[in-house]
Amino acid sequence: MTIQQAKDYIKNDVNLYLKKDEYGEYRIPIVRQRPIFLLGAPGIGKTAIMEQVAAELSIALVSYSMTHHTRQSALGLPFIRHEEYEGMEYDVSEYTMSEIIASIYEVMRDSGIKEGILFLDEINCVSETLSPSMLQFLQYKVFGRHRVPDGWVIVTAGNPPEYNKSVREFDVVTMDRLKVLEVEPDYDTWKKYARERQIHNAVLNFLEIKKDYFYHMEMTVKGRSYVTARGWEDLAAIIDLYEEEGLKVDETLVGQYIINDKIVKEFTAYYDLYKKYKENYQLDEILNGNATEEAKLRGSRATFDERLSVLGMLMDMIQSEIKETMLDSDYLMELMVPLKAVKKAAASNDAEEVAKLLKKQESGRRTLMENLARANSLSVVDKRKHRAIANFLKKSAEHVDAMESAEHAHTGEEAFETVKIMFDKEVENMQKQTEKVKKRLNNLFAYVKAAFQEGNEMLLLVTELTVNDYSSRFISQFGCEDYQRASKELMLTERQNNIQAEINELKL
Repeated sequence: MTIQQAKDYIKNDVNLYLKKDEYGEYRIPIVRQRPIFLLGAPGIGKTAIMEQVAAELSIALVSYSMTHHTRQSALGLPFIRHEEYEGMEYDVSEYTMSEIIASIYEVMRDSGIKEGILFLDEINCVSETLSPSMLQFLQYKVFGRHRVPDGWVIVTAGNPPEYNKSVREFDVVTMDRLKVLEVEPDYDTWKKYARERQIHNAVLNFLEIKKDYFYHMEMTVKGRSYVTARGWEDLAAIIDLYEEEGLKVDETLVGQYIINDKIVKEFTAYYDLYKKYKENYQLDEILNGNATEEAKLRGSRATFDERLSVLGMLMDMIQSEIKETMLDSDYLMELMVPLKAVKKAAASNDAEEVAKLLKKQESGRRTLMENLARANSLSVVDKRKHRAIANFLKKSAEHVDAMESAEHAHTGEEAFETVKIMFDKEVENMQKQTEKVKKRLNNLFAYVKAAFQEGNEMLLLVTELTVNDYSSRFISQFGCEDYQRASKELMLTERQNNIQAEINELKL
């Protein structure tokens, strides 16, 4: 299965494992809550999906790699406890709490979140001394004499033996206690993730042309050659910084992340072309509606790879702007919730009380953000949103405090009017940005139609805008006539092609 399918299964399983009956008992007893075992090649995103699941379900996440754990750290350290029974005294061996289970209690204490996922990576690489204890743990959630707290679902992961010499294959008894999900590398799923993370467009465009290079393993005379999703993501991040610093991206740099000589040479050569396309086409001018005749002519004469690269760069630019606009829209929508509470209280209070309430709302928002961060379930998008709301509430309180330092006291309604003016200004800025992005999106459609004409580029553009969450929401919320027109034309063309195909089949 793909990594996206695995994520959906895990999300559903976690929800079902945490489901309770009317008496507060888990519908699936603890002993029947089989740990999930993600089995797949290294670097395909197993850890990343656990972070996404925890953030989307608003539960905690504790992650551990089992490769470095000894029997003592996993099960706890032994100590002697003195006992007495009917006058007979004796000493018994006891164990401290497992480091792993102690971490769960620490997260619950610090975050206030009582349910979560315990993710144990490299589970099939445990040491020989720890291996016998894993069977008990996988069935009963027990390390030593200490249980994983109720409300915590166990998800494990590991690599097949061909990728890791340290792997110890589980026997049937152990496997019979697991829900095994075998995950395969999948570029289309990763591309969606990469777009969300705004991974460097040179990497995405190259892989769009060379999809076979997304994940590659082979043995060479120099040893094992490998290319992974993790490698591409890390390479994209360092390229961003190299470009900021004006440093040259060469084969030596690429080869530190992509361990395959052929792919290193091809990507480096493509990256040089990518930079050339960026300069020659003047992409920002295209989106501003100032595409030169030369840029249109160049696009019409370009090879398929060049067209795909230019279109990819343009889409990356517009998708980034759309994402920023939608994140601002989401932030303002959620900001309205605390502001409505302040407005209601302002009617019967003075400005000083309004300032106090704004500060209380800000403090609550920052506490929520800190708790989610401690629980490892705060996504990058949510972090940005919560921080923006907290900052607005802080500035609002400061403005109201400044009013109070004036010569006369102000009513709560007067104080809230100041807050409303600030909020309306934020909305106005977002609306201006929306109109700007709409114009640039229409200019993109105009260029694709003029430069690429009857090619498949228009279909690619419409498809990308449709499948991307931010752009599909943007178009649904704010509209885009060129998108709607192109969609109808493409649907009509597709229908005509289908009819023609049916007619051809009828011919004798």
